[in-house]
Amino acid sequence: MKKRYFLLLPFVFLACKSNPSVATVSPATDSKPIEVTYKVKESEVSDFLKKLSSDEMEGRETGTKGIEKAAVFLEDFFKQNKVKPYFVSYRDTLTNFKTPAYNIVGVIEGTDPVLKKEFVVLSAHYDHIGLEKKQQPDVVFNGANDDASGVTAVSELAKYFSETKSNKRSILFVFFAGEEKGLLGSKSLVQKLKKQNFNLYIQLNIEMIGVPMKRDYLAYITGFDKSNMAQKINEYTGKKTIGFLPKEAEYKLFYRSDNFSFYEAFKKPCQSISTFDFENFDFYHHVSDEFKVMDIPHMTSFIQEFLPAVTKITITPTEEITMNN
Repeated sequence: MKKRYFLLLPFVFLACKSNPSVATVSPATDSKPIEVTYKVKESEVSDFLKKLSSDEMEGRETGTKGIEKAAVFLEDFFKQNKVKPYFVSYRDTLTNFKTPAYNIVGVIEGTDPVLKKEFVVLSAHYDHIGLEKKQQPDVVFNGANDDASGVTAVSELAKYFSETKSNKRSILFVFFAGEEKGLLGSKSLVQKLKKQNFNLYIQLNIEMIGVPMKRDYLAYITGFDKSNMAQKINEYTGKKTIGFLPKEAEYKLFYRSDNFSFYEAFKKPCQSISTFDFENFDFYHHVSDEFKVMDIPHMTSFIQEFLPAVTKITITPTEEITMNN
Protein backbone atom coordinates (compact mmCIF):
# COMPACT_ATOMS: atom_id res chain seq x y z
CA MET A 1 0.00 0.00 0.00
CA LYS A 2 0.97 3.54 -0.78
CA LYS A 3 2.60 5.44 2.04
CA ARG A 4 1.26 8.87 2.97
CA TYR A 5 3.75 10.71 5.17
CA PHE A 6 1.13 12.86 6.82
CA LEU A 7 -0.60 9.77 8.22
CA LEU A 8 1.96 6.98 8.24
CA LEU A 9 -0.95 4.58 8.33
CA PRO A 10 -1.41 1.64 6.06
CA PHE A 11 -3.95 1.31 3.54
CA VAL A 12 -4.93 -1.50 2.16
CA PHE A 13 -5.84 -3.98 0.05
CA LEU A 14 -8.68 -6.75 -1.74
CA ALA A 15 -8.33 -25.91 -5.61
CA CYS A 16 -9.42 -29.23 -5.42
CA LYS A 17 -11.23 -29.76 -8.63
CA SER A 18 -13.19 -32.90 -9.27
CA ASN A 19 -14.36 -31.28 -12.48
CA PRO A 20 -12.39 -28.09 -13.13
CA SER A 21 -14.65 -27.02 -15.97
CA VAL A 22 -17.62 -26.78 -13.64
CA ALA A 23 -18.72 -23.56 -12.03
CA THR A 24 -22.39 -24.31 -11.54
CA VAL A 25 -24.19 -21.09 -12.35
CA SER A 26 -27.87 -20.46 -11.99
CA PRO A 27 -29.58 -18.36 -14.67
CA ALA A 28 -28.31 -14.79 -14.75
CA THR A 29 -31.77 -13.45 -14.05
CA ASP A 30 -31.94 -15.42 -10.77
CA SER A 31 -31.14 -13.17 -7.82
CA LYS A 32 -30.14 -16.13 -5.63
CA PRO A 33 -26.42 -16.69 -4.98
CA ILE A 34 -24.83 -18.91 -7.58
CA GLU A 35 -23.29 -22.24 -6.70
CA VAL A 36 -19.58 -22.66 -7.38
CA THR A 37 -18.25 -26.20 -7.02
CA TYR A 38 -14.61 -25.28 -7.67
CA LYS A 39 -12.47 -25.49 -4.52
CA VAL A 40 -9.47 -23.28 -3.84
CA LYS A 41 -6.49 -25.30 -2.61
CA GLU A 42 -4.87 -24.11 0.58
CA SER A 43 -1.53 -25.58 -0.52
CA GLU A 44 -1.53 -23.53 -3.73
CA VAL A 45 -2.37 -20.33 -1.86
CA SER A 46 0.48 -21.06 0.54
CA ASP A 47 3.05 -21.93 -2.13
CA PHE A 48 2.32 -18.83 -4.22
CA LEU A 49 2.38 -16.41 -1.28
CA LYS A 50 5.54 -17.97 0.18
CA LYS A 51 7.40 -17.56 -3.11
CA LEU A 52 6.28 -14.00 -3.84
CA SER A 53 7.10 -12.78 -0.31
CA SER A 54 10.40 -14.66 -0.01
CA ASP A 55 13.77 -13.01 0.68
CA GLU A 56 14.70 -13.94 -2.88
CA MET A 57 12.47 -11.09 -4.11
CA GLU A 58 14.44 -8.58 -2.00
CA GLY A 59 11.36 -6.61 -0.98
CA ARG A 60 10.11 -6.05 -4.56
CA GLU A 61 10.89 -2.33 -4.74
CA THR A 62 9.94 -0.87 -8.12
CA GLY A 63 12.92 -0.59 -10.46
CA THR A 64 15.13 -3.13 -8.65
CA LYS A 65 16.42 -6.64 -9.38
CA GLY A 66 14.08 -7.96 -6.72
CA ILE A 67 10.89 -6.85 -8.43
CA GLU A 68 12.30 -8.13 -11.73
CA LYS A 69 12.39 -11.61 -10.18
CA ALA A 70 8.80 -11.13 -9.05
CA ALA A 71 7.77 -10.03 -12.56
CA VAL A 72 9.25 -13.20 -14.08
CA PHE A 73 7.45 -15.30 -11.46
CA LEU A 74 4.11 -13.65 -12.30
CA GLU A 75 4.66 -13.95 -16.05
CA ASP A 76 5.39 -17.65 -15.63
CA PHE A 77 2.22 -18.04 -13.56
CA PHE A 78 0.11 -16.51 -16.34
CA LYS A 79 1.75 -18.74 -18.94
CA GLN A 80 1.23 -21.89 -16.88
CA ASN A 81 -2.43 -21.05 -16.39
CA LYS A 82 -3.10 -20.08 -20.01
CA VAL A 83 -3.87 -16.44 -19.23
CA LYS A 84 -3.01 -14.47 -22.38
CA PRO A 85 -1.05 -11.21 -22.39
CA TYR A 86 -3.24 -8.16 -22.91
CA PHE A 87 -0.54 -6.20 -24.69
CA VAL A 88 2.19 -7.62 -26.96
CA SER A 89 3.69 -9.20 -23.84
CA TYR A 90 2.64 -9.46 -20.20
CA ARG A 91 4.84 -6.46 -19.40
CA ASP A 92 3.26 -3.03 -19.47
CA THR A 93 6.06 -0.48 -19.14
CA LEU A 94 5.40 2.39 -16.75
CA THR A 95 5.56 5.75 -18.51
CA ASN A 96 6.12 7.71 -15.30
CA PHE A 97 9.12 6.03 -13.66
CA LYS A 98 12.76 6.88 -14.26
CA THR A 99 14.03 3.31 -14.72
CA PRO A 100 12.38 0.35 -16.50
CA ALA A 101 9.41 -0.90 -14.47
CA TYR A 102 6.43 -3.00 -15.44
CA ASN A 103 2.85 -3.81 -14.59
CA ILE A 104 2.07 -7.44 -15.38
CA VAL A 105 -1.20 -7.64 -17.32
CA GLY A 106 -3.14 -10.67 -18.53
CA VAL A 107 -6.58 -11.20 -20.00
CA ILE A 108 -9.21 -13.91 -20.22
CA GLU A 109 -11.71 -13.15 -22.96
CA GLY A 110 -15.39 -13.43 -22.14
CA THR A 111 -17.49 -16.22 -23.63
CA ASP A 112 -20.46 -14.05 -24.65
CA PRO A 113 -20.14 -12.33 -28.06
CA VAL A 114 -21.67 -9.11 -26.72
CA LEU A 115 -20.67 -9.02 -23.05
CA LYS A 116 -17.04 -9.84 -23.82
CA LYS A 117 -16.66 -6.26 -25.05
CA GLU A 118 -17.06 -5.14 -21.42
CA PHE A 119 -14.19 -5.60 -18.96
CA VAL A 120 -13.93 -6.44 -15.30
CA VAL A 121 -10.52 -5.52 -13.84
CA LEU A 122 -9.19 -7.65 -10.97
CA SER A 123 -6.01 -6.19 -9.54
CA ALA A 124 -3.42 -5.95 -6.78
CA HIS A 125 0.02 -4.37 -6.50
CA TYR A 126 3.07 -6.61 -6.44
CA ASP A 127 5.66 -3.99 -5.51
CA HIS A 128 6.77 -3.24 -1.95
CA ILE A 129 9.46 -1.07 -0.33
CA GLY A 130 12.62 -3.12 -0.80
CA LEU A 131 15.52 -3.36 1.64
CA GLU A 132 16.26 -1.64 4.95
CA LYS A 133 19.35 0.56 4.64
CA LYS A 134 20.27 0.33 8.33
CA GLN A 135 22.34 -2.65 9.42
CA GLN A 136 20.16 -5.09 11.35
CA PRO A 137 19.53 -8.86 11.42
CA ASP A 138 16.59 -8.70 8.97
CA VAL A 139 16.73 -6.13 6.17
CA VAL A 140 14.07 -7.45 3.77
CA PHE A 141 10.65 -5.78 3.70
CA ASN A 142 8.92 -8.93 2.42
CA GLY A 143 5.47 -7.36 2.08
CA ALA A 144 3.60 -10.62 2.60
CA ASN A 145 0.40 -8.86 3.63
CA ASP A 146 1.15 -5.65 1.66
CA ASP A 147 0.41 -6.76 -0.95
CA ALA A 148 1.60 -10.26 -1.82
CA SER A 149 -1.63 -11.43 -0.17
CA GLY A 150 -3.75 -9.46 -2.64
CA VAL A 151 -1.67 -10.68 -5.59
CA THR A 152 -2.17 -14.24 -4.36
CA ALA A 153 -5.95 -13.74 -4.30
CA VAL A 154 -6.00 -12.28 -7.82
CA SER A 155 -3.79 -15.12 -9.07
CA GLU A 156 -6.22 -17.68 -7.68
CA LEU A 157 -9.11 -15.88 -9.39
CA ALA A 158 -7.17 -16.01 -12.66
CA LYS A 159 -6.60 -19.73 -12.22
CA TYR A 160 -10.30 -20.25 -11.47
CA PHE A 161 -11.54 -18.43 -14.56
CA SER A 162 -8.88 -20.03 -16.74
CA GLU A 163 -10.11 -23.48 -15.74
CA THR A 164 -13.85 -22.87 -15.57
CA LYS A 165 -14.33 -20.47 -18.52
CA SER A 166 -17.31 -19.14 -16.55
CA ASN A 167 -16.92 -15.45 -17.43
CA LYS A 168 -19.14 -13.89 -20.09
CA ARG A 169 -17.42 -10.52 -19.71
CA SER A 170 -13.70 -10.26 -20.37
CA ILE A 171 -11.41 -10.00 -17.35
CA LEU A 172 -8.21 -7.98 -17.12
CA PHE A 173 -5.87 -9.30 -14.43
CA VAL A 174 -3.38 -6.64 -13.36
CA PHE A 175 -0.42 -6.79 -10.99
CA PHE A 176 0.69 -3.18 -10.48
CA ALA A 177 4.21 -1.89 -9.93
CA GLY A 178 4.85 1.55 -8.45
CA GLU A 179 1.94 1.59 -6.01
CA GLU A 180 4.27 2.37 -3.13
CA LYS A 181 5.81 5.20 -5.21
CA GLY A 182 2.49 7.01 -5.61
CA LEU A 183 0.10 4.72 -7.53
CA LEU A 184 2.41 5.05 -10.55
CA GLY A 185 1.58 1.71 -12.19
CA SER A 186 -2.17 2.27 -12.19
CA LYS A 187 -1.80 5.90 -13.24
CA SER A 188 0.31 4.83 -16.22
CA LEU A 189 -1.98 1.98 -17.27
CA VAL A 190 -5.25 3.92 -17.18
CA GLN A 191 -3.92 6.49 -19.65
CA LYS A 192 -3.20 3.73 -22.17
CA LEU A 193 -6.58 2.10 -21.63
CA LYS A 194 -8.42 5.39 -22.03
CA LYS A 195 -6.77 5.89 -25.42
CA GLN A 196 -8.07 2.46 -26.45
CA ASN A 197 -11.64 3.38 -25.41
CA PHE A 198 -11.43 0.56 -22.91
CA ASN A 199 -14.97 -0.46 -21.92
CA LEU A 200 -14.71 -0.81 -18.14
CA TYR A 201 -17.58 -2.24 -16.08
CA ILE A 202 -15.90 -2.33 -12.65
CA GLN A 203 -12.50 -2.67 -11.03
CA LEU A 204 -12.09 -4.78 -7.91
CA ASN A 205 -8.70 -4.19 -6.28
CA ILE A 206 -7.48 -6.44 -3.46
CA GLU A 207 -5.17 -5.18 -0.70
CA MET A 208 -3.90 -6.76 2.51
CA ILE A 209 -6.11 -9.80 3.07
CA GLY A 210 -3.48 -11.88 4.90
CA VAL A 211 -5.12 -11.85 8.35
CA PRO A 212 -8.79 -11.94 9.38
CA MET A 213 -10.83 -9.34 11.19
CA LYS A 214 -12.74 -10.05 14.40
CA ARG A 215 -15.97 -8.65 13.04
CA ASP A 216 -19.30 -9.97 11.83
CA TYR A 217 -18.30 -9.54 8.17
CA LEU A 218 -15.41 -10.94 6.15
CA ALA A 219 -13.96 -7.78 4.59
CA TYR A 220 -14.61 -4.11 3.98
CA ILE A 221 -14.62 -2.06 0.82
CA THR A 222 -13.15 1.41 0.31
CA GLY A 223 -15.57 4.14 -0.64
CA PHE A 224 -18.43 2.08 0.77
CA ASP A 225 -21.11 4.61 -0.15
CA LYS A 226 -19.77 5.54 -3.59
CA SER A 227 -21.48 2.62 -5.33
CA ASN A 228 -23.72 -0.34 -4.62
CA MET A 229 -20.79 -2.76 -4.96
CA ALA A 230 -20.84 -3.85 -1.32
CA GLN A 231 -24.55 -4.60 -1.42
CA LYS A 232 -24.24 -6.49 -4.69
CA ILE A 233 -21.31 -8.60 -3.49
CA ASN A 234 -23.33 -9.59 -0.43
CA GLU A 235 -26.30 -10.40 -2.65
CA TYR A 236 -24.10 -12.51 -4.93
CA THR A 237 -22.48 -14.46 -2.07
CA GLY A 238 -25.61 -14.76 0.06
CA LYS A 239 -23.52 -13.80 3.09
CA LYS A 240 -22.39 -10.72 5.00
CA THR A 241 -19.16 -10.70 3.04
CA ILE A 242 -18.68 -6.91 2.95
CA GLY A 243 -19.27 -4.53 5.83
CA PHE A 244 -18.68 -0.86 6.57
CA LEU A 245 -15.48 0.01 8.47
CA PRO A 246 -15.63 3.54 9.98
CA LYS A 247 -11.81 3.81 9.94
CA GLU A 248 -11.89 3.39 6.16
CA ALA A 249 -14.03 6.49 5.80
CA GLU A 250 -12.06 8.41 8.44
CA TYR A 251 -8.74 7.87 6.64
CA LYS A 252 -10.23 8.18 3.14
CA LEU A 253 -8.71 4.90 2.02
CA PHE A 254 -10.62 5.05 -1.26
CA TYR A 255 -8.05 7.57 -2.50
CA ARG A 256 -4.98 5.64 -1.36
CA SER A 257 -4.75 2.56 -3.57
CA ASP A 258 -4.81 1.68 -7.25
CA ASN A 259 -8.60 1.70 -7.48
CA PHE A 260 -8.50 5.50 -7.32
CA SER A 261 -6.49 5.83 -10.55
CA PHE A 262 -9.18 3.84 -12.36
CA TYR A 263 -12.02 5.76 -10.74
CA GLU A 264 -10.44 9.09 -11.72
CA ALA A 265 -10.08 7.98 -15.33
CA PHE A 266 -13.35 6.11 -15.87
CA LYS A 267 -15.79 7.33 -13.17
CA LYS A 268 -17.02 3.75 -12.77
CA PRO A 269 -17.24 1.59 -9.63
CA CYS A 270 -13.56 1.02 -8.78
CA GLN A 271 -12.97 -0.02 -5.19
CA SER A 272 -10.55 -1.95 -3.00
CA ILE A 273 -11.28 -4.88 -0.71
CA SER A 274 -9.31 -5.51 2.48
CA THR A 275 -9.29 -7.35 5.81
CA PHE A 276 -6.73 -5.04 7.46
CA ASP A 277 -8.70 -3.03 10.01
CA PHE A 278 -6.00 -1.06 11.96
CA GLU A 279 -6.32 -3.54 14.84
CA ASN A 280 -5.31 -6.95 13.49
CA PHE A 281 -1.83 -6.41 12.03
CA ASP A 282 1.19 -4.68 13.60
CA PHE A 283 3.73 -4.95 10.79
CA TYR A 284 2.77 -2.42 8.14
CA HIS A 285 5.95 -1.41 6.24
CA HIS A 286 7.94 -3.53 8.71
CA VAL A 287 10.47 -6.29 8.06
CA SER A 288 8.23 -8.65 10.06
CA ASP A 289 5.50 -8.53 7.38
CA GLU A 290 6.48 -12.07 6.40
CA PHE A 291 4.87 -15.25 5.18
CA LYS A 292 5.03 -16.85 8.64
CA VAL A 293 2.53 -14.36 10.10
CA MET A 294 -0.04 -14.84 7.32
CA ASP A 295 -3.22 -16.84 7.98
CA ILE A 296 -3.40 -19.21 5.02
CA PRO A 297 -6.74 -20.85 5.97
CA HIS A 298 -8.30 -17.38 6.21
CA MET A 299 -6.90 -16.35 2.83
CA THR A 300 -8.16 -19.55 1.24
CA SER A 301 -11.66 -19.13 2.64
CA PHE A 302 -11.63 -15.43 1.63
CA ILE A 303 -10.91 -16.34 -1.99
CA GLN A 304 -13.45 -19.15 -1.91
CA GLU A 305 -16.18 -16.84 -0.59
CA PHE A 306 -15.50 -14.33 -3.37
CA LEU A 307 -15.81 -16.84 -6.23
CA PRO A 308 -19.62 -16.57 -6.51
CA ALA A 309 -19.42 -12.77 -6.39
CA VAL A 310 -16.77 -12.36 -9.08
CA THR A 311 -18.50 -14.97 -11.23
CA LYS A 312 -21.82 -13.16 -11.00
CA ILE A 313 -20.12 -9.84 -11.76
CA THR A 314 -18.86 -11.31 -15.03
CA ILE A 315 -22.16 -12.88 -16.17
CA THR A 316 -25.03 -10.52 -15.35
CA PRO A 317 -26.79 -9.46 -18.59
CA THR A 318 -26.85 -5.83 -17.41
CA GLU A 319 -24.43 -3.71 -15.40
CA GLU A 320 -25.95 -4.18 -11.95
CA ILE A 321 -23.11 -2.49 -10.04
CA THR A 322 -23.44 1.26 -10.45
CA MET A 323 -22.24 4.51 -8.89
CA ASN A 324 -24.48 6.10 -6.28
CA ASN A 325 -25.70 9.63 -6.88
